[in-house]
Amino acid sequence: LGVSPAAVKQLVRKLEETTGTALLERRGRGLALTETGAAALQDLSRGFRQIVDAVEVMRRAEGSRRLIITSDPSFAAVWLVPRLESFKAANPGIDVLVDSSTQIADLRNDAADIAIRFGVPRDDALLCHRLFDETFAAYCSPSLANGEPGLRRIDDLERVPLLRWDLSQFRWAAVTAQWNSWRHWLSEVGAPHVRPSHGLRFSDYNLALQAAIAGQGVILGSGPILRDLVDAKLLVSPLSEIAVTDIGYDLVTTPAAIARPEVARFREWIIQKTRSQPDAADD
Repeated sequence: LGVSPAAVKQLVRKLEETTGTALLERRGRGLALTETGAAALQDLSRGFRQIVDAVEVMRRAEGSRRLIITSDPSFAAVWLVPRLESFKAANPGIDVLVDSSTQIADLRNDAADIAIRFGVPRDDALLCHRLFDETFAAYCSPSLANGEPGLRRIDDLERVPLLRWDLSQFRWAAVTAQWNSWRHWLSEVGAPHVRPSHGLRFSDYNLALQAAIAGQGVILGSGPILRDLVDAKLLVSPLSEIAVTDIGYDLVTTPAAIARPEVARFREWIIQKTRSQPDAADD
């Protein structure tokens, strides 16, 4: 019923008042149906089941026109949402809901139809397609890169503020947290001697990104995802060092979901969009 035990007790009392007879009686420390309650149990259960089935039919009918996509906030804000208008224009009858969350949705039990995941182990029971192979580089505003002290070689990272994305609250994100660590990145690009300077720390990557655009520091970022911001000259990647990772952004769904036309259309659309980008994955 979706209500509290106290509310259930009140509903039972009202039903007893309506029928003029007790439906429950206390036996020891528990409750049991009276003879009258037991007599009505089967028919009432059948009635509730019919209500549940009818609601599920309505939910499926509504869901057939709705597409729910779950994605981490950074991918949703920087890459997906700016491109969604073209999908909507080509598919005006599909309602799209973007659930931007750092939590990993269980596609087999949750409402989401498609997930875009980064750094999460693959599940053989799900259908996965690699959208982007991941690369990490240092990004900052043009004013910070070209100003004083400036950012021209990797040793300069000791003299400029480094922005950090704090992922400690997300236990599933161990791999993501590792690649977003300045010390790990410096080691991967062959500069373990550089001692990263201090800077602001953020629990929300999008806020860290805004701080970088505002010239408040340097951020580690994904080459494929930040390409639009670089093309718009909001960010630059002033250093030649780039770390190529063994992870990437994956499109994930279930066999049941992909059988729905709107899910299949979105999958085809996003694969085409990513293939048109130079740094997209081949498979």
